[in-house]
Amino acid sequence: MKLKNLYVLFSLLVILSMVLAACAPAATETTEAPVATDEPATTEEAPAATEEVPATSRKGGWLDEIVFSAVSSSSAVSQLQAGAIDFYSFNLSSNTLQDIKDAGLSYTASYGGNYGISLNPAEFNDASVLNPFSNRKIREALNWLIDRNYINQEIYGGGSLPKLLPITTQLVEYTNLIETARALETKYAYDLEKAREVIAAEMEGMGATLGADGKWQYNGAPVNLIFLIRSDGDGTRQPMGDYVSNQLEAVGFTVDRQYKTSSEAFPIWIGTDPVDGQWNLYTAGYLPSGLTRDERANIQQYYLPTSVQASQPFLSNVADPALQKVGDDLALGNFNTKEERDAMMAEALELALQDSLFVWVVDQLVYAPFKNNVSVTYDLAAGYEAAFMGNYNLRFTDQEGGTMRVGTNDLFTQPWNTIAGSNWVWDSNIMRATSMGSSGIGGGAGLMGDPYTGLAWPQRIASASLEYQTGLPITQNLDWLTVQAVDEIQVPSDVWVDWDAASQTFITAGEKFPDGTTAKTKSTVVFPADLYETVTWHDGSPISAADFVMAFIVFFDRAKPESPVYDEAAVPALDGFLPSFKGWRITSTQPLTIEYYSDSYNADAELNILPLWPGSPNGLSGENSWQILAVSNLAEAAGELAYSSDKADVEQIEQMSWVGGPSLEILKKYLDQAQADGFVPYEATLSQFLTPEEVALRYENLSNWYDEHGHFWVGTGPYYLDQVFTTEKSLVLKNNENFVDFSDRWSSFSEPKRATVVLDGPGQISAGGEAVFDVIVNFNDEPYANADIKQVKYILYDTTGAVITVGDAEAVGEGQFQVTLDASITSQLDTGSAKLEVAVVPSAVAIPAFTSFDFVVQ
Repeated sequence: MKLKNLYVLFSLLVILSMVLAACAPAATETTEAPVATDEPATTEEAPAATEEVPATSRKGGWLDEIVFSAVSSSSAVSQLQAGAIDFYSFNLSSNTLQDIKDAGLSYTASYGGNYGISLNPAEFNDASVLNPFSNRKIREALNWLIDRNYINQEIYGGGSLPKLLPITTQLVEYTNLIETARALETKYAYDLEKAREVIAAEMEGMGATLGADGKWQYNGAPVNLIFLIRSDGDGTRQPMGDYVSNQLEAVGFTVDRQYKTSSEAFPIWIGTDPVDGQWNLYTAGYLPSGLTRDERANIQQYYLPTSVQASQPFLSNVADPALQKVGDDLALGNFNTKEERDAMMAEALELALQDSLFVWVVDQLVYAPFKNNVSVTYDLAAGYEAAFMGNYNLRFTDQEGGTMRVGTNDLFTQPWNTIAGSNWVWDSNIMRATSMGSSGIGGGAGLMGDPYTGLAWPQRIASASLEYQTGLPITQNLDWLTVQAVDEIQVPSDVWVDWDAASQTFITAGEKFPDGTTAKTKSTVVFPADLYETVTWHDGSPISAADFVMAFIVFFDRAKPESPVYDEAAVPALDGFLPSFKGWRITSTQPLTIEYYSDSYNADAELNILPLWPGSPNGLSGENSWQILAVSNLAEAAGELAYSSDKADVEQIEQMSWVGGPSLEILKKYLDQAQADGFVPYEATLSQFLTPEEVALRYENLSNWYDEHGHFWVGTGPYYLDQVFTTEKSLVLKNNENFVDFSDRWSSFSEPKRATVVLDGPGQISAGGEAVFDVIVNFNDEPYANADIKQVKYILYDTTGAVITVGDAEAVGEGQFQVTLDASITSQLDTGSAKLEVAVVPSAVAIPAFTSFDFVVQ
């Protein structure tokens, strides 16, 4: 599953920025699904240390070593039983739960990303070969072709959620737009004959003919679809791909089913030009970086050439202009009120289905098994491997230290570098273990992602403040920052707003906007006064302001044609970023103080705070010191290595890896050169933040690190990468005893306060009469405090499944609510079956509880 980290780059680069029954049923228990809250009822205080975990003098991680290795998901349970591993961190599908329980193992339980079908939208260079999916209407028709309920029941044991939309089913975005979501689900419900009809009309219009054998022909040959079907992972993508293949064959296509692992499929799916026609369909999987409270940027990410993924097939999709505009506007925050935003989202969802570059299939409920003496903190909407806090809290329950053996689905799927390297979830998880919390231009070690709410807590900042333009729909949830609405935010003239690659200097606001400019938000972060003394890179180098500046320079420089490291693949991300970016500046280096100005924003005040920690400038995981980027730039400028696979393919050179392969000798050569020359990268700018002594120390420390560990992966996190075995697909992390925090820093995150809900009422009502339904909300069999419940929302459906009304239930006691349908509402119901659905949205966790109740209307 690919971790396309929109939420670190464009939720944060973007704010820079988870059956109708017939009659008289009994009360039904809830099915829980993750949802995030935009406006919790109270402002929460920072968490105190848990009473269950004693104070410790240990620093860094709880473990002495973590040994990661690639383990087939099919053998995960048996290897745990045999004692070969202690934890299988990759999420397993819902059809494995019984095996996990039978083995007596503990497990995480979360919604773990989604699966769907990625379609190739290109017209092929070989004009004799027809690609049906270059036609939007045929792509759209696949939504009718696929029976998502059948897939959920037969492949996932009914334990997942059918998925139609590019937002997470039953997460906050979905709940917020429930009327639109349900209407589209009704419109695109499974209808094989409708799919056949649309496909036939479009295929004939493209010049294809349906033969007597029921197969489509083009230029005298069968229309053959190359389907890349993943055979690894949790084992569900192969039967899903086979089902879709059967459906495509049923409407006349010939399907070439190519079963491949992630390492085999990825170079074809993303690594080839779509016009070369090496694939038509791919069983794609995506996992967000954690609980996602705002999914407005998904439209741009999954459908548009301006996607932050900046790779194929997204770059090849010629989107409808209306979808392009609304998708970009949503990603960039070009709206002023929540009402305007919601209307744009409703429009975008409809247009996205008409485009269907992706045809979504399921949102998964998944499990990661572990031994009973292991303690795991995991993200409620994405699991352990997507939780920033996961590696910080991973431990044995009966000891401090020890060696934990962790299996995962794969390792080193792509080369590791933080600029344009691997973004696969299993790789990213390990990278985060070597890092200080979140990473990227839009996040940073100043913050730690909350695995239960999707908000953020301060990790390495002394204070933070946010100013935003009066009227914007921004809500403060936590008390660790100060927030103020102001009439106008003027951008100071010395703020850096762009980059001149020729002069290697930043362009100021005064130069780019001589008449002045304003911003919608201003984030100010003050780091601790002892930052440079307490935070060191794993090679022993103290962190410095130059690290912060370098990361931002590289993000800009790679997208500028004048740069020696120019990469065309980097241009779309910068082009999508610049319109809302209003600049940043360092107002003090002691203590380090950073201001950031933007027209993009998030609805949650906490997620608008931008520390700009020196993590990946492109939303990947991991951190980068200025010296590794300096050495890497020298290798790329010389034409020997390239950060991105796109440039490596074009130039026919090696994609850069900081951990293995031929890259290492090349990087060592340029490290020696930089050390001998006392090389200062981007000297016109960075010389302001570097001394000759730091330059010499940095290169010496990195050289010593390479001599000792044989790789260039250096971070500041609680674990460091000690040994790497790329061929064997295993690695060893060791505890960083010099880490600034004690191991129990985040131990307060124990049991999430998940709600359960029971809905009861009359099994039969009269149209035109009043009907009252009772909602009971509990946690651990006790009433859920109303103060911790943001909303109890109800949706009423008629006999056809159409939405009749949406509203809020009324509180009548602690954990007790009522839904009253008056005569004006029930009179809209026809005779027959109807359904009432309830979504309980807590503020304590971003997990709603959904349940429904079927009744008869007479």
